[in-house]
Amino acid sequence: MNILITLCGRGGSKGIPGKNIKMLNGKPLLAYSIDHAQQFAQNRKSVDIALSTDDAEIISIANEYGLNTEYVRPDYLANDTVGKIDVLNDILNYQEASLKKTYDILLDLDITSPLRTQKDLDDGLDKLLADKEALNLFSVSKPHKNPYFNVVEVDEEGYCRLVKPSDSRSRQSAPLVYDMNASFYFYRKLFFENGLNSAITERSLLFLMDHVCFDLDEPIDFDIMEYLLAHNKITL
Repeated sequence: MNILITLCGRGGSKGIPGKNIKMLNGKPLLAYSIDHAQQFAQNRKSVDIALSTDDAEIISIANEYGLNTEYVRPDYLANDTVGKIDVLNDILNYQEASLKKTYDILLDLDITSPLRTQKDLDDGLDKLLADKEALNLFSVSKPHKNPYFNVVEVDEEGYCRLVKPSDSRSRQSAPLVYDMNASFYFYRKLFFENGLNSAITERSLLFLMDHVCFDLDEPIDFDIMEYLLAHNKITL
């Protein structure tokens, strides 16, 4: 079984400038996902790691941590309106053409959500492989809010209503929902061959992480994650 691990990060970031290589507890954010990819590949055969970026500084940092690449993301895939699936499909095609091999599984590690463990990745892959009909699997966390109980939207008349109408009188009795935490995604090759453009399909699996995991969207998220790492509240 051939596995391609992808790490994708643009140079431009509006929310947190330079976030993919911003220092987090003593090393660039990107380095955490490189470490996870290298550890995952250590005890497996036929695993390759690829970087998709348009930014020379990101490429340079990746090189320092043992990830070398000749691929540069095309300009038309390097803006904030492009979907992640298009980016993955391009690097997948490039790798297969360059190495003259076909991958069975693509594992995407999101640089901005590094609070994953090797056990998460091992168990996630096992869960996907155990279901031959599943096209992909992505990581989730327990939610802070539930659209059946305490998430509202504004209707056409300007009044608020539940996003998901429900008779639930407590969070505990509401239907189970999950937060997509963007940490990792496994895709079967068939996902891309079918031309799908969303990670949520009719045959998608979720993997519930039993520990803290969140992605970095705002500057304060960096402060929170750095505090947790520095005080051994979480480990990577």
